[in-house]
Amino acid sequence: MIIYHNPRCSKSRQALALLRENGVEPQVSEYLKTPPDEAALRDLLKKLGLCAHEILRAKEDAYVSCGLSPESSEAEILTAIVAHPILLERPIIVKGNRAVIGRPPENVRELL
Repeated sequence: MIIYHNPRCSKSRQALALLRENGVEPQVSEYLKTPPDEAALRDLLKKLGLCAHEILRAKEDAYVSCGLSPESSEAEILTAIVAHPILLERPIIVKGNRAVIGRPPENVRELL
């Protein structure tokens, strides 16, 4: 399993703890230090079964500074996330061909 993790985020820390409590030691990807590229983001979208706007943190300052809106194209959103990884919803947990957003952290149980 892989967790796209922000150690400063309480929900991300809770999701990681939940995995570990269930005997899973995931690969931890601190996406703010090592942002996913566009291909990795497209793969995440496929595994999540979501559109790009659904993995976007619209309350971040970068959302406005990038000129994003609900009408933004997938390409515009992915380009913005690559440039400003803080825009990526967190945490995202991946197991094989499936993924979930760990908000609330209990969503992780779908992959256990």
